[in-house]
Amino acid sequence: MEAQELPIIEKPESNKNTREMKRKDRFTKLQGLSLIISTLLISLIGGYLICDKFIWSNKDLSRIDQQIAFYEGQVSKEPNNPEHRVNLGYSYNLKGQNEDAIKQLLIAIDLDKKNVGAYFNLGVVYNDEKRYDDALKQSKKAVELAPKDYKGYLLEGMVYRKLKMYKDALASLDEANKLMPVNNDIIFEIGRVAEDQGKVTDAEELYKKALSYDPLYKPASEALTRLAAKTKDSK
Repeated sequence: MEAQELPIIEKPESNKNTREMKRKDRFTKLQGLSLIISTLLISLIGGYLICDKFIWSNKDLSRIDQQIAFYEGQVSKEPNNPEHRVNLGYSYNLKGQNEDAIKQLLIAIDLDKKNVGAYFNLGVVYNDEKRYDDALKQSKKAVELAPKDYKGYLLEGMVYRKLKMYKDALASLDEANKLMPVNNDIIFEIGRVAEDQGKVTDAEELYKKALSYDPLYKPASEALTRLAAKTKDSK
């Protein structure tokens, strides 16, 4: 006679605990999904806007703290997953914790030598730190690995501008513009190149063009205000 497994009959309290654990697990997953969506939205709306930093509200900072805590947990669970490291490094950068961001992004690159996001975000952090030569190196690597992604060219153009290599900056930004026409960030950055070269009229036109794509595009409106103040002071 074959042995048979006896059915497990749980006590009512055990059923209650199991249901409670399942509810908590679903809640944790929903929290994680919410934070991931939040990360993607911030990336699309502002994370990859590699111009001036935002002024974060307390609510935004609270969300970033939650985001950091979530990805720290993900890294703890799966330390060899480079995407978790990239997301955590990106989140640290949003909070201004750039040393922590660099550490995570370098680990991500060690784990995956072809991770475009790691190189790109590391370039953004180095640019924030005014380590322009390092930022340029990372942006070039991002372009090399993803030549059809405009963001690498955009970062490259921005770094070239900071290095006052305006011809190279415009060449990179032109490539970005070919890949992603009608993009506020690209047009704005071309305007920054013109402004840095003293071409005020060209810069104004480019900032206005960026605003024509999106009237709420804050960097361009602030740039126009800045130019107006400069013009007034020079008179």
